[in-house]
Amino acid sequence: MTHPIFAKWPAQHHDRLQLFGAPTPNGVKVSIMLEETGLPYEAHRVDIMANESHDPAFVALNPNGKIPAIYDPDGPGGKPLALFESGAILIYLADKTGQFLPADPGARYQAIQWLMWQMGGAGPIFGQLGFFHKFAGRDYEDKRPRDRYAAESARLLGVLDARLDGRAWIMGEDYSIADISLLGWVRNLIGFYDAAEIVGFDRFKHVQAWLDRGLARPAVQRGLVVCAT
Repeated sequence: MTHPIFAKWPAQHHDRLQLFGAPTPNGVKVSIMLEETGLPYEAHRVDIMANESHDPAFVALNPNGKIPAIYDPDGPGGKPLALFESGAILIYLADKTGQFLPADPGARYQAIQWLMWQMGGAGPIFGQLGFFHKFAGRDYEDKRPRDRYAAESARLLGVLDARLDGRAWIMGEDYSIADISLLGWVRNLIGFYDAAEIVGFDRFKHVQAWLDRGLARPAVQRGLVVCAT
């Protein structure tokens, strides 16, 4: 493998897909997906607290300097593929393995729309609430930013709760990349971000049951700790 990424994170198994990540809500999307599909892969921890995602070797793989990213030596047409953005990676892995994305075109686009809903809404909003509720932003005297993100997080949870009414998973009976994209974010919101009370999480019974089902999956449990050390 000649990609610059391997100068800092050498591959031991050159025939396997290479994952570069960390156990963040975005990072675990890809590790969970890889565990769910059973696709052979090699994981490399990128220490984001040490700013490794801005190392020139990593930026050569992802110019945006964010985890996760992958390098697949057996990409489309048998050619290597470097790919970043967790949502794009989920779609790619679903297409590569034929798993967790409906084959029916209409259902496929519905699943992708929920993935985009997570990417553009739930993820960024939950993350901002985490900043203002638990991290540096909590020291701000003006609580309007925190309250704004708390209210919007609660609204988004309500949207998800309504979608899950009468459904085991976002797409119904079939677990999909839509679920995989959201499990880590909802888990973080009520766990690591300690925001269950401020968003009134107890109101969202369907989301609670869905999260419990998701976290009970062995592949999810394995994926949550990939790249942790």
